[in-house]
Amino acid sequence: MKTVSLSSVVASEWLKLRTVRSTYALLGAGAGILLPAAGISAAMIADWDGSTAEARAPFAAADPGVLVMPFAQFCLAALGALAITSEHATGMIRTSSVAVPGRRRLFAAKAVVVAALGLAAGQLIALASMAAGHLLTGDRPAPIAAGTGLADAVLQGLLLAASALVGLGLGALIRSTAGTFTALAALLFVLPALAVFLPWDVTAYMLPDLAALDAGPALLAMAGYGGAALAAGAAAGRHRDV
Repeated sequence: MKTVSLSSVVASEWLKLRTVRSTYALLGAGAGILLPAAGISAAMIADWDGSTAEARAPFAAADPGVLVMPFAQFCLAALGALAITSEHATGMIRTSSVAVPGRRRLFAAKAVVVAALGLAAGQLIALASMAAGHLLTGDRPAPIAAGTGLADAVLQGLLLAASALVGLGLGALIRSTAGTFTALAALLFVLPALAVFLPWDVTAYMLPDLAALDAGPALLAMAGYGGAALAAGAAAGRHRDV
């Protein structure tokens, strides 16, 4: 049997991903949330400008990323999930497996494509959010000033890419779009909310908050989440029928 090169499989997976409407819908939603987020930031700034010094003290930072990042994180994780769950839903995974008999090769190609798109989209969204925050707040001081710098924005972009890989891994493990979306919602929103009730503080190591860590620990944690999800998805693919 002729072995299909990894580059050919990657090209095929990229063609699949860029020719489905869900890809553009999720990328558009992840980027489009910046507009209402900027509107909320502008309203906060207007309120801050008209407040007394005492009233300004309790204000939070008018950083659009507070709203942009969680929403974009779910959108990119969902995109990663759909890269494989949609094929299971339609039965196209059987065709893909016949064309590329090596399951690990097929899954690796999907991971390469999802990682590349997640990285590009994640960095664009994070950098645009940072730029909007600084443009809106100008030279206003803390607490209203947007505190995200370039290094922080890059980490946030990497977190969005890691989230896309987590979505792909969970999608390969669960195989159901609805089930995977539920698991992602639990991982990104429910578990961090419940973590505050634990006797020890683990919120900084939950997936949504990793970009707040120092660069070294943040990168290790992102790699750990993404690697664990991909390993689980790859193992499930090897031990279950298509």
